[in-house]
Amino acid sequence: MPPTDDEIRDALLRTRTIAVVGLSDKPERDSNEVARYLKSQGYRIVPVNPMLTEVLGEKSYPAVAEIPPEIRIDMVDVFRRSDQVPPVVREAIARRVPIVWMQLGVENAEAAAEARRAGLAVFENLCTMAQHRRLKLPPVGAAP
Repeated sequence: MPPTDDEIRDALLRTRTIAVVGLSDKPERDSNEVARYLKSQGYRIVPVNPMLTEVLGEKSYPAVAEIPPEIRIDMVDVFRRSDQVPPVVREAIARRVPIVWMQLGVENAEAAAEARRAGLAVFENLCTMAQHRRLKLPPVGAAP
């Protein structure tokens, strides 16, 4: 069952820091465009890409599990193939990240079920940027 607008709104409004798994340094890639947009809206972006040391002026980490524990992650935003989602979800569960968001075209029923059993909110096959724009949400920290 797809999430309601209220569930999407709540997730995006309570998020401050987003680990973007699969963030590319190529501006033409969807992951880069979405992360740039989210950063412009006041979200802190933590790139996760083992091939890069920095993206969008932020230090990149090889995996969610390798992000220092003092960096609180509110959402893991996944730009990976659907079959590559399970280990990312397990890292999010281990780290107690409250939200796992799989981008457009990314769905994994088993990983989603595992995340939900662990108490995480799960969004599949949705773009964070498109939903933020569609719901006309304010930038992070803006007065309501």
